[in-house]
Amino acid sequence: MGPGGLARLHGLFAAYKPPGLKWKHLRDTVELQLLKGLNAGKPPAPEQRVRFLLGPVEGSEEKELTLTAASVPTLTDHPLVCGPTFTSLKVGVGHRLDAQASGVLVLGVGRGRRLLTDMYNAHLTKDYTVRGLLGKATDDFCEDGRLVEKTTYDHVTREKLDRILALIQGSHQKALVMYSSLDLQTQEAYEMAVRGLIRPTDKSPMLITGIRCLHFAPPEFLLEVQCMHETQKQLRRLVHEIGLELKTTALCSQVRRTRDGFFTLDDALLRTQWDLHSIQDAIQAAAPRVAAELEKSLRPEPGTQQLPGLGRPWDSKGPSSGLGLESCAGH
Repeated sequence: MGPGGLARLHGLFAAYKPPGLKWKHLRDTVELQLLKGLNAGKPPAPEQRVRFLLGPVEGSEEKELTLTAASVPTLTDHPLVCGPTFTSLKVGVGHRLDAQASGVLVLGVGRGRRLLTDMYNAHLTKDYTVRGLLGKATDDFCEDGRLVEKTTYDHVTREKLDRILALIQGSHQKALVMYSSLDLQTQEAYEMAVRGLIRPTDKSPMLITGIRCLHFAPPEFLLEVQCMHETQKQLRRLVHEIGLELKTTALCSQVRRTRDGFFTLDDALLRTQWDLHSIQDAIQAAAPRVAAELEKSLRPEPGTQQLPGLGRPWDSKGPSSGLGLESCAGH
């Protein structure tokens, strides 16, 4: 595999991170597999050089020696002499996932790492499925944390949960408008809102653009959350806060990212696909979509105006749903 194979590696692709695996270990594994693939190709034929070798004279019965011209390979470029051709490769990671979370993790190879910065600046939303468990509370909001409280949950209904989720979504959508610093009286801003292109102008607390219940079978429930600037710990805390608003307790048993910007679970390579050819194909397949989506998200809309003074924080603790739900800055 020569420089041509390396050229096809510049770009973005998505991998599926299983729970229990740290993102650094995933990145290092991908880098090792790529280097192994790049160095696995058949090395080019060594150059031939003319050397004069000392040997017996042909047809002579006497033990006479003479110099004879011969073509011999040059071993200075042999892998066993100079080592592998590729020894390092720069692989970057986009929006990270902690060890307990799973799902879509976007990586950039080579010059593709610059696109990770563009993705961050575009403030793209991400989708999660978050599984909660009613009746228990732990010190870290996780199922394997230290149990601090057990409560009853027979009074909790699907209607009560949906009402809480609607209040959370409304509060965060109002905060999103404030952080976007847009004049919503303009036609262009209205069209951006219809197309879902309203984004914060800078870093902000976690903003939830959509949240709904996918499955409700007490004590378990499953939420779908669309958000930006979040951390997985904030999502687990959100489940805890929802439990409190339902007059019970709740912990988070699973956080799974199903979409990161324009990469979905269908684009994510499984562990068995973390090899050179699969990653090359994934990068090439995603390249046109990445370019189109980033151009659409980063291109300023004509006619939009920023309202002076609307870049201020929502409050000292970030947007609140009015239900005691607090958010802090995330990535």
